[in-house]
Amino acid sequence: MALPEEQLRRDLKSSHGGLLDTLGHIHMADRAWLYRVLGQPLEKPEGPIETEWPRIQQRWEAWAESLSDADLERLVAYHDLKGNPHQTPVWQIVLHLVNHATLHRGQAMAMMRQLGVAPPPTDLIFYYREQK
Repeated sequence: MALPEEQLRRDLKSSHGGLLDTLGHIHMADRAWLYRVLGQPLEKPEGPIETEWPRIQQRWEAWAESLSDADLERLVAYHDLKGNPHQTPVWQIVLHLVNHATLHRGQAMAMMRQLGVAPPPTDLIFYYREQK
């Protein structure tokens, strides 16, 4: 579903401003946390969000498939965006990432409704159904 550029960029005074900025925020967090759990420095996106996000998702899936139960307890050392050092277990990072994206996807769906557009289904069950 394509939206006009004006609608994508319109400041709806919600979340991170508008639809595109909110989706960009989710994408940035997905990328930042991936590189943190991989223990790698954050790289710049290779392309536009439409092509970069599926690539990041595939990397998350490959990483998750390689985990053992013990890996979930591993502490990840990283710095937040303000430069403060932290250590967090992998399982907490994964739960945070899912919760963070869920919050902002809901906001994005509300913004689409404000713009008069019917949003696509985003419930987890729809994802599972697509995987069959």
